Amino acid sequence: MPLNITKRGKIWHYSGTVAGRRLRGTTETTDKRIAERIAAEVENKAWQSHLDGPGTTLTFAQAAIAYRQAGRDTRFLDDIEDYWKDTLVPKITGEAIRQMARKLYPEAANATRNRQGIVPAQAIINFASELEWCSPIKVKRFKVSAKIKTPVTRAWVEKFAAQAVQDELHHLAALCLFMFGTGARRGEACALKWSDVELFQKTAVINQTKVEHQRIAHLSPPVVGALANIPSNRNPENFVFSYASGESVGQVWKNVVKRAGIQHLSPHCCRHGFATSMLQAGVDPKTVAVRGGWKDVATVMKYYAHAMDDPTVTDVLFGTNLTQDKTEMQSSN
Repeated sequence: MPLNITKRGKIWHYSGTVAGRRLRGTTETTDKRIAERIAAEVENKAWQSHLDGPGTTLTFAQAAIAYRQAGRDTRFLDDIEDYWKDTLVPKITGEAIRQMARKLYPEAANATRNRQGIVPAQAIINFASELEWCSPIKVKRFKVSAKIKTPVTRAWVEKFAAQAVQDELHHLAALCLFMFGTGARRGEACALKWSDVELFQKTAVINQTKVEHQRIAHLSPPVVGALANIPSNRNPENFVFSYASGESVGQVWKNVVKRAGIQHLSPHCCRHGFATSMLQAGVDPKTVAVRGGWKDVATVMKYYAHAMDDPTVTDVLFGTNLTQDKTEMQSSN
């Protein structure tokens, strides 16, 4: 039967059964004529969904709610949800999502538009597709020029940590050693709590942000020592490194680099250094990927396998030691 409207207080509500589904809700209006139009629209959408499938009436807001309720990554979603609101998912095209990314991040680099715009919007729609609510969507990413990042070396890390300790920034020294020693991303390291750390067992549980997974990292003796030297009451709920987020590390990190007189390298270069140093030490790529929390070996080889800047490296074929000085570092300008 068609939907009926009834007044509760000053607000009109609709109720009834359409295509075998019991529907009821508020029109959020005190105007009866508007309420009748809203009820008719709800009824029409219910029939359309019944005859043509749920995807025809699925809104982006509904898909986003389901995505959140499933415990998926919610970073960057607020602006995207505000942009699309109740737009029907079938009307959202790949190019429309690209336009959204440009409007939300007009001054940002393409990598940011991809990561904070295209990826989460596409993820929401494709999650709805997994629920068989709509068709999946493909979105062409913005072109990103690959930048070669210099990995830190053990010598660089030791100089940085020594300067940080001299500046009484024991937590920053430990942060640097921890990222280099475990391959943790900056945000993952800053999110580490004392409840995640077992100094006697030399382990730490790292919540991996990009792959939504946990891994148990081994803590080498220098890392354990640095963590033990952090002034803290070690409350299980306290952050180990005392930084609210990865972004808050930037300026103090730069200051320590400058005072140490070493090449300016970002915190993320510690992750590069982890992979590069492991590979150059002869550890197989699969093990490096597992221990550093990468999803696949291809990623490690594509972005983190840096060639050694030493033409005599081929001497190892004949049992000759390498001539490259692994402790050599560039000084900052």
